[in-house]
Amino acid sequence: MFFRRKGWLRKEYDEKLLLQLEEIKQNWHQQKKLLEKCLEPSEEVICHTKLAEAKYFLLFKEAKHRRISLKK
Repeated sequence: MFFRRKGWLRKEYDEKLLLQLEEIKQNWHQQKKLLEKCLEPSEEVICHTKLAEAKYFLLFKEAKHRRISLKK
């Protein structure tokens, strides 16, 4: 009786995870492009790029663990 919403909540949070994943992927690609365009990138730019990459792969592993896929 109390656990009927489990499937509904899972779908809701899976959708949120996919949205975050897509947003962070775009951020990571922007940081990568910025790093490639810089002649002498600062430590801050390098750190932001690595941080964006780490966030993306963390969410990617979570999506893989939950067996979430993009349906087109």
